Amino acid sequence: LSLHRCGLPREIAIELFQAFVIRDLIRKNLASNIGVAKSQIRKKKPIVWEILQEILDDHPVLLNRAPTLHRLGIQAFLPILVEGRAICLHPLVCKGFNADFDGDQMAVHVPLSLEAQAEARLLMFSHMNLLSPTIG
Repeated sequence: LSLHRCGLPREIAIELFQAFVIRDLIRKNLASNIGVAKSQIRKKKPIVWEILQEILDDHPVLLNRAPTLHRLGIQAFLPILVEGRAICLHPLVCKGFNADFDGDQMAVHVPLSLEAQAEARLLMFSHMNLLSPTIG
């Protein structure tokens, strides 16, 4: 993984981005209505994962590990789909989250508006926040 990427488990990603996948299935005429699109998602059709990865290629997510005591506790990443149930991070971004891989829990947030996505890219991307403002 590069610094600005995180591995997002498929089951979490499809839950978070379900509305986007439904929209794209209908726009691409791969589903005639919302019910058919939801059925394809439930059946985990291969086209669903392809569309989801296309969406993720250009849509940042915010990862947050409580307690958020400083700005490095919440950072933006471009997700890639991974198997399993664990969120994958580059080792260099773990210090900001105080992550130690002993079962830490993280929240995943999806910025919805274009303005929020732009703000995540400009201010919150992990490769822009490697150094702590207090200790360098």
